[in-house]
Amino acid sequence: MAEILIADDDEIIIDLIKFRLESEGHNVVAAADGEAVLALLQNYRPDLIVLDSMMPMISGMEVLTMIKRAPADKNIPVIMLTARKGEADIVAALEAGASDYLTKPFMPQELITRVNLQLQQKANNAASAH
Repeated sequence: MAEILIADDDEIIIDLIKFRLESEGHNVVAAADGEAVLALLQNYRPDLIVLDSMMPMISGMEVLTMIKRAPADKNIPVIMLTARKGEADIVAALEAGASDYLTKPFMPQELITRVNLQLQQKANNAASAH
């Protein structure tokens, strides 16, 4: 199915999301901090990124900004998955280019549905560009 990068500093959340996405047929790569995400993206093009906002080294918001500035990465859909529930946080992430925003605690099936919707939208956009 799809290549998905999960970035979160909580191993339990990574394991949960990875299990659910892999059971849907996706290939999942995980990173525990912002630096690891940026290092991975030098040689890896995921179809979608699930990104936590609060991570060590480089925050998820900084990573999101860098992804959306990079020509090779800017079209990768990014779903923010974070404990930050404030309106300002949500608006800032969406304005910075996040495709979707989900707050923790979250329902795993809702995340899977949102991932699938983003992947479908990406596929539709690619098809209409040809």
